[in-house]
Amino acid sequence: MEAEKKYVTVEELKKHNKPGDLWISIQNKVYDVSDWIKDHPGGDTPLLGLAGQDVTDAFIAYHPGTAWQYLDRFFTGYYLKDFKISEVSKDYRKLASEFAKQGLFEKKGHGTMYTLLGVTFLFSLVVYGVLRSESVLVHLVCGMLLGLLWIQSAYVGHDSGHYQVMSSPVFNKVTQILAGNCLTGISIAWWKWTHNAHHLACNSLDHDPDLQHIPVFAVSSELFNSITSCFYGREMTFDSVCRFLVSYQHWTYYPILCVARVNLFVQTLLLLFARKGVPNRALNILGILVFWTWFPLLVSCLPSWSERVMFVMASFAVTGIQHNQFTLNHFSADVYVGHPNGNDWFEKQTGGTLDISCPPWMDWFFGGLQFQLEHHLFPRLPRCQLRKVSPIVEALCEKHKLPYRSLSFLAANVSTIGTLRTAAMEARDLTRPVPKNLVWEAVNTHG
Repeated sequence: MEAEKKYVTVEELKKHNKPGDLWISIQNKVYDVSDWIKDHPGGDTPLLGLAGQDVTDAFIAYHPGTAWQYLDRFFTGYYLKDFKISEVSKDYRKLASEFAKQGLFEKKGHGTMYTLLGVTFLFSLVVYGVLRSESVLVHLVCGMLLGLLWIQSAYVGHDSGHYQVMSSPVFNKVTQILAGNCLTGISIAWWKWTHNAHHLACNSLDHDPDLQHIPVFAVSSELFNSITSCFYGREMTFDSVCRFLVSYQHWTYYPILCVARVNLFVQTLLLLFARKGVPNRALNILGILVFWTWFPLLVSCLPSWSERVMFVMASFAVTGIQHNQFTLNHFSADVYVGHPNGNDWFEKQTGGTLDISCPPWMDWFFGGLQFQLEHHLFPRLPRCQLRKVSPIVEALCEKHKLPYRSLSFLAANVSTIGTLRTAAMEARDLTRPVPKNLVWEAVNTHG
């Protein structure tokens, strides 16, 4: 029976890597997902990003055991002939299997319920404070509480997007829309689109959208080569304006984070109204309309324009703490240029992530994402399990001599600023040819 099997080589598999001709391999069986790409629940980005290669580790990371039964309908009849599984991948798969046997993926705890209750309480306080108090100080505190509400609500949207936090898929989708679109104004469709790409191509300068912040930030001088974003499909141009902004990015980092939420609003609207093929577009737009109804109405209830501006800026500034958290996990980690490889899943995740060490009582503040490496390796693992598996993941990294970086919140900020400053100093290099910018030259050559 073994002699009757049909085989393709790794090189032959690589040729099937484009829309309309998209093959992948899972545990040495080759599947044709060319037609499935439009119905894939995770969108087309993951399949396009890993097309033409073995994706076993990524499939294990993102899919429950029940998903395996649906693969046979895509089987081409071919097996992968000369694919060698790395020792790291073997250990990773064993670990994922062990976690599944222990039921860790199903033991979600009550974190989501507590967070939702907390969000409800915060929302009530904010509304009450705005409507019932005439104190400027109370209104300032309400704006800050609204920012905290957005942070916690975003964690619920993140968790429900990665795994089912509610009792059914329908309730889970409702939770996503409420926590994301309705409460924060950020579309869950936009989040899935970018976040899936981020996980699969962690810290790839040309594939990971979470590192593509030109012209404002550049975490590596590689971005000065005006490389093309494979995610957005456009060149990230390093021109004179970009050079000027990046040259001072270690100073502008925190101020920009305080207003970074505006960019997320813009990105949400661009996706929902300018991009084709957005899943659940109508539902996402409805959720966004809910946000843009209650938020401006609440702000309008404040007695003066000065207090309204103060309230909005306070809420944005507090939410900047979360943007800071997200960037700490990746900005000062390893980066690379090129296509992610399905056979170095574990290595890419360890290289591109950085954990934030904190005591257990602070876990609510970070939403579980302080265990960034653990989350990237096992994105379906509920946040309440991440601290438990952390020592196991660290031991596996040590076994294979891979980085396991865990820094304090302060040390992670210092490391991130250091990365930004290094790139900023390189951007000031006058020998790198870019179009002249008189403002930049005046500041940097004449003081």
